[in-house]
Amino acid sequence: MLLCIGLPALAQEANDTIKKVKDTGAITLGHREASFGFSYVDGGAKPLGYSIDICMKIVDAIKAEAKLQNVEIRWQPVTSSNRIPLVMNGTVDIECGSTTNLVERQKQVAFSPDIFRYNVRMAVKANAGIKSIADLQGKTVVTTAGTTSFRLLKEADKAKNLDITNIGAKDHSESFLMLDTGRAAAFVLDDILLAGQIANAKNPKDFAIVGESLRTENQSLMYRKDDPQLKALVDRVVGGMMKSGEMEKLYTQWFMSPIPPKNANIHYPLNAETREAFANPSSKGI
Repeated sequence: MLLCIGLPALAQEANDTIKKVKDTGAITLGHREASFGFSYVDGGAKPLGYSIDICMKIVDAIKAEAKLQNVEIRWQPVTSSNRIPLVMNGTVDIECGSTTNLVERQKQVAFSPDIFRYNVRMAVKANAGIKSIADLQGKTVVTTAGTTSFRLLKEADKAKNLDITNIGAKDHSESFLMLDTGRAAAFVLDDILLAGQIANAKNPKDFAIVGESLRTENQSLMYRKDDPQLKALVDRVVGGMMKSGEMEKLYTQWFMSPIPPKNANIHYPLNAETREAFANPSSKGI
């Protein structure tokens, strides 16, 4: 019985990220390789993007909390399929990517307040004549494996009795390549991520984002469950950035200005849903 009583305390200690950083002097950050604007690589030594910059603010706060002069940052690439397992098993301490905060995922991991809200739509060739989900009848559509878009498209297909062939790619760049090369008629994903792929395409004008929204979703940073110390710190840092206006400045830098590697401008103005997230920080999830 005494052993059972001690189990929750042991579990909480195992998930104490700040203590782990203090003991090891290092933190592992998960990053995406092709979530342009949010978290990606451009050939340099370090990942970059909106989510990365927010995570660096959190690392600074952890460093101050742990009273450390320096913290080694270890970078771990993640995909839509492996990001949750890598956080759960302790390989990644904080995932700085483009992950949707779902209530069902909260059974496995924890989330920061929403850093962005967006709509799930589709990218198509501009001359394809596709304007809505109904126009996908009999066509092949690509979604990135492990994303919510995959399930949302299946639900739309079932509801509309469409004959869609759905294929899954390993990451967003591979999905976009399938669209670009004609192997798929549409690529379904978060509209902001689609905009990033199009902005970095060889001929951006060849593509368009179209169709009704399959769902309005939210993006958050992800970390292990049952870590109240880290949750309090993340909520304080992210909420403070929103209140001070720093978050909106970061948004302008990454989504309304030229960014590496091609100095392309995603040009995605701050929407009403994200403004509401900044005004009323929430990690409730959907």
